[in-house]
Amino acid sequence: MSTKRKSSRTGAASPFAVEWQAREARELSPSAVRSYPAKRKRPEVDSEVRTPFQRDRDRIVHSKAFRRLMHKTQVFIAPEGDHFRTRLTHTLEVTGIARTVARALDLNEDLTEAIGLGHDLGHTPFGHLGEEALDEVSRARKGPAFRHYRHSVRIVEKLERDGEGLNLNDAVIDGIRRHSGTNTPKPRSLEGQIVRLVDRVAYINHDIDDAIRAGVLERSDLPAKEIAILGPTGSRRIDTLVMDIIESSRDAGEIQQGAKVGGAMERLRDFMFSEVYVSEPARREKERIGLAIETLFDHYVANPGEVTVTYRKGEEPSDKQKAIDMIAGMTDRFCIATYEGLVVPRVSRF
Repeated sequence: MSTKRKSSRTGAASPFAVEWQAREARELSPSAVRSYPAKRKRPEVDSEVRTPFQRDRDRIVHSKAFRRLMHKTQVFIAPEGDHFRTRLTHTLEVTGIARTVARALDLNEDLTEAIGLGHDLGHTPFGHLGEEALDEVSRARKGPAFRHYRHSVRIVEKLERDGEGLNLNDAVIDGIRRHSGTNTPKPRSLEGQIVRLVDRVAYINHDIDDAIRAGVLERSDLPAKEIAILGPTGSRRIDTLVMDIIESSRDAGEIQQGAKVGGAMERLRDFMFSEVYVSEPARREKERIGLAIETLFDHYVANPGEVTVTYRKGEEPSDKQKAIDMIAGMTDRFCIATYEGLVVPRVSRF
């Protein structure tokens, strides 16, 4: 590709866009989403050196919500060790694996990457336990239900950039919105379907690693039949699962798994739920998390002026939605510190 490009501000496609479209016509599968034309709610002049999906990727990476992921729980609450996963490392692992699958299937890597990087922006503090707690307290107070994938879309559309949103492409937003949820339809794009499936591949395997590191599991506890199919180590299991997705999806018209490998992964996921995610220690932790989030929710509903989220001019969410926006944006440690500030007596100095 030529490095000499003249500026194009006349509305005509830039030399970069023309060259990129020709490359995609040669190299991508007919099922891949094309990078041009951009499909945003608010039209913009295209970049002369980046595709529309590359711009979306950069906007996500430079967002405040993305930076906060480094201090949000994956499984273990505010872990002290340096090697436990966070929501950020999970996001990066999902994105890397998803790009591998997209490349092997001749799909749009830039779109896949943007969806992968943005898919968990709306997660609460304390991982899925925090998500459940915020959903429960909001609905108990007649507020809106909370789902992290919907809140991820709210962040990129209405909360980032002081309420203006990131103005991402429709295909990126669709992939983020539909990346999770039992009753949520699959993403319209194959690229989005990759992220939806790889999200499970990544978290099941790295959560096993973290659970063993934390002493919650021993390697000998893992179900023997499933480990024999998938592999004895995290890297081997991910390799097995990725190869199975690629081979099973190549001519299927959708992203899917084979019965043998996919079944083994689902059974391994069931094992992780029973032994780690909803185990007795996790349930005890959930009670504490629920109390903290309930206290914060009621406080912010009663004191909406303390909500520091900036909204677009003219938009006025309900006090309950403001409380959700405030709490969902917190990191683990900030949530704990804020809760302690409300309920722990302060030492008086005379």
